[in-house]
Amino acid sequence: MADLAKLPVTVITGFLGSGKTTLVSHLMRNPGGKRLAIVVNEFGDVGVDGDILKSCAIPDCPAENIMELANGCICCTVADDFIPTIEALMALEPRPEHILIETSGLALPKPLLKAFDWPDIRSKITVDGVIALADAEAVAAGRFATDVAAVDAQREADDSIDHETPLSEVFGDQISCADIILLTKPDLAGPEGVAKAKEIIAREAPRPLPVVEVAEGVVDPRVILGLEAAAEDDMDARPSHHDGHHDHEHDDFDSIIVDIPEVGDPSELVARIETLAKAQNILRVKGYASVAGKPMRLLVQAVGARVRHQYDRPWGPGEDRLGRLVVIAEHDDVKRADIEAVLAPAQAAAE
Repeated sequence: MADLAKLPVTVITGFLGSGKTTLVSHLMRNPGGKRLAIVVNEFGDVGVDGDILKSCAIPDCPAENIMELANGCICCTVADDFIPTIEALMALEPRPEHILIETSGLALPKPLLKAFDWPDIRSKITVDGVIALADAEAVAAGRFATDVAAVDAQREADDSIDHETPLSEVFGDQISCADIILLTKPDLAGPEGVAKAKEIIAREAPRPLPVVEVAEGVVDPRVILGLEAAAEDDMDARPSHHDGHHDHEHDDFDSIIVDIPEVGDPSELVARIETLAKAQNILRVKGYASVAGKPMRLLVQAVGARVRHQYDRPWGPGEDRLGRLVVIAEHDDVKRADIEAVLAPAQAAAE
């Protein structure tokens, strides 16, 4: 009878840089006895997150159980990408016992839930739960939530200020669709920041939601797997800013890929990314770099001006030591020439 049971799927959503890949990596190493499969939905053409996860594959979640969708938001490519990917995972031997879907940081989760109603898969899988990650420090600073009182105060001084931004809509939809909120990076927020973030999430949520503080993605899998929420049958309890729309647009955001020359010191690249974030309102930078004299590839992950980097693996024999970064920003802030002038000044000058 076990073969006739629906395969549980956990959707992991959260804003850019909230820690989704770190969480999935932890779950891969601590699956709670379950044989996992992973679907990673990237925004941009460089499979950074999928590559990170494949590098830490283990017997209970081998590399062949990790699939990437880099052709746009899952919910916009259901027939072409999502359905075939799920079917391919279900055909694996041995069959996965639980699928984790890491969405793009820009994805709206509710349209993805609607995809589970497609005839080809609705009798075979169920959404065990939606897990939303929220960066405690960012939320406490009000960067990804709508503060009505503050907006009203600003409007008194400037009538041109809009109270609703695309970022706050994404954040609100992710919170509204969730079954559990994981509040990440609580150490950076501090006790007061954590308390403030929880207050903002409580105001944003359409119903009381459990909020769990998580550092470095470490959470007991029993807390977030096996919820049996059947979220695909519970859509009315998960309101969205985009309810009533047949589809949604991602034109508010753009991503570009920048090839960067070898750097002499990682701090040089960090300084460039910090400069870019402050001067041009860049949301996210992620990718790889080559450091002169180092046999290891440098992995780079940045949220705004907060940059993290580490050597993740050796360059392969004959592999082109090319640095490549994906830069994500709101549409009006993506100016390729200006971005390249900061991240790859030598290359921009040559062109």
